[in-house]
Amino acid sequence: MNKNLNKIVEIGSKKSRLILGLMSGTSLDGLDIALCKISGSGLDTSIQLIAFETIGYEDSFKEEIRSVFSKQTVSLEKVCVLNGWVANIHGNMILQCLDKWNISAQEIDLVASHGQTIYHAPKFLHPNDKFGNATLQIGDGDHLAVTTGIITISDFRQKHIAAGGEGAPLAVYGDYFIFSKKGENRIMLNIGGIANFTFLPGDLDAKKIFSTDTGPGNTLMDAYAQTHFQQAFDKNASIALAGKPNERLLAELTANPFFQTGFPKTTGPELFNLAYLSSAIDRAGLKGISHEDTMATINRFSAVTIAEAIKRSFHGLTDFVVYTSGGGMHNPFLMQQIQEFLPGYQFYTTDSLEINPDAKEAILFAVLANECVAGGETLIGNGSSDIPSVSMGKISFPS
Repeated sequence: MNKNLNKIVEIGSKKSRLILGLMSGTSLDGLDIALCKISGSGLDTSIQLIAFETIGYEDSFKEEIRSVFSKQTVSLEKVCVLNGWVANIHGNMILQCLDKWNISAQEIDLVASHGQTIYHAPKFLHPNDKFGNATLQIGDGDHLAVTTGIITISDFRQKHIAAGGEGAPLAVYGDYFIFSKKGENRIMLNIGGIANFTFLPGDLDAKKIFSTDTGPGNTLMDAYAQTHFQQAFDKNASIALAGKPNERLLAELTANPFFQTGFPKTTGPELFNLAYLSSAIDRAGLKGISHEDTMATINRFSAVTIAEAIKRSFHGLTDFVVYTSGGGMHNPFLMQQIQEFLPGYQFYTTDSLEINPDAKEAILFAVLANECVAGGETLIGNGSSDIPSVSMGKISFPS
């Protein structure tokens, strides 16, 4: 047998595994690196976060990704060369972190890499009936494995699509395994570039699990802050709080058919971008609207669509506890409005569950890698929620 296959069997058979979870989102802030000690699998998964770091991207890196990100027409050559280039940069960031933490690469069992999404194309967003759901992440697993010397599991979203899903949200799997609690109905709300949530039933019935994107989280606000204020994001909602939401513009923003379609569903910056905003401003006849009022309105746009998706999904029931994570939880105006739109709901961050909310997504990919080698036997989503019950990830060996 190939020695690398023996190594996978050995890792999967260990009592616990050291796994580096990597996450790079659409905001392009940087690479989240979470070193996790994981034992068990499925509902018996136990996680200890050993170390966490976000390494910010240089402007030159962001410019290269943005040259191909969420665009229908790009240079195929550019996509080709970026695939390995991104992985090599991520690999060197891993080595940088391990050196800082005084941990050798030989001590790490697996790297779990989400990669960098450059295009998300669920079937409802593309016009060609002969093609199904699709998504594309770059940052090749083989390059990562060779650069770091660590077995790498990557490209998780393709199995989800192959099994009938849309490639997102994937957080539902890790959410179910590590956050489910008997007797408490939980909503795990993650507000990244796109917002999504997972419903975890208090009776632990996998058939009742529900997960969906809701629409924009930070993506419009970040893009607007970068374009008009030369800021990466609206820190502390200072721009939004200086303005006033415009109800006419809000009505145009929420008029898209995406918000009337059923759940579950996914979306991305391919739909919710500055062109979408500009078109809504034109339709509302608000050419002269101030930047501050615009920011206040797109902040409310995210809040309204998050809250409405939750209310639509649960038909007015409020017996839930909401645990938030992702960059949006740091936006005080956004969080204030979500809570106002969902009276009666209790709100916490995943800190209260002993999981760093900024590290949560990277941790969840470490959980998916753990399932790939040590689990994959827990049925999930075999009910009406249409969540494929699959083990995800492609395995890349260093040699």
